[in-house]
Amino acid sequence: MPVEVSADNGIEWRQDEQVFLATGNAVAVRGDVRIESDTLRAHYRQEKGGGTQIWRMDAEGRVSITSAGQKAVGALGVYDVENAVFVLSGPDVRYTSGDTLIRADRQIEFWQRRQIAVARGNARTVRNNQTLAADVMTAHFRTVSGKTEVYRIEAFDNVYIITPDESVSSERAVYDVTSGIAVLTGGVKLTRGKTQLSGCRAEVNVNAGSSRLLSCEGAGAQGRVRGLLTPDDARGGGGR
Repeated sequence: MPVEVSADNGIEWRQDEQVFLATGNAVAVRGDVRIESDTLRAHYRQEKGGGTQIWRMDAEGRVSITSAGQKAVGALGVYDVENAVFVLSGPDVRYTSGDTLIRADRQIEFWQRRQIAVARGNARTVRNNQTLAADVMTAHFRTVSGKTEVYRIEAFDNVYIITPDESVSSERAVYDVTSGIAVLTGGVKLTRGKTQLSGCRAEVNVNAGSSRLLSCEGAGAQGRVRGLLTPDDARGGGGR
């Protein structure tokens, strides 16, 4: 599939390097993928049967990539054309699909064929005034009635769900965007004011603003939910 490239300041063909260099509001379009940046380098190579093929594009400065209702923005970007993988790096990288916004401090990988976006480094998303944060976050998306939507988010390592009233931490979480329910597992701790609970598993309903902590099945006394309860917090905090 050909790549259409345009730029305000022109395009330089560096034949020795096998690179096209576009500068000044550079734009590259390949199918439904559109890349915009200050500077764009399109690397090409000679094919066995003759002709050339662009196999990689490097974007620098105010980079954005859009595809089928999705958008990712960052400072630097590398697009692996053959494998349909785009990697955007920070410091503040953002991925948007519908009403879902995921931010990260390090990078976001956009895998078109696998239909996932992977955010690394203080990844976070906010929904209904509740924040889901983790070291790594994977968003699974799909196309429904011609629109792309994120339907599932997986979070790994240093996972937190923070609400106006409480916070829940764990090692891993799976968030069903449609139902609004996040299931947290591994070293789960729930904190509400001075009240602290710990267990193996928690369910947080982001839409309803409710949460519950569950014991470990088959673990006996070691798997029971434990905690330090403060009555005022159990009633809503601070005696309100």
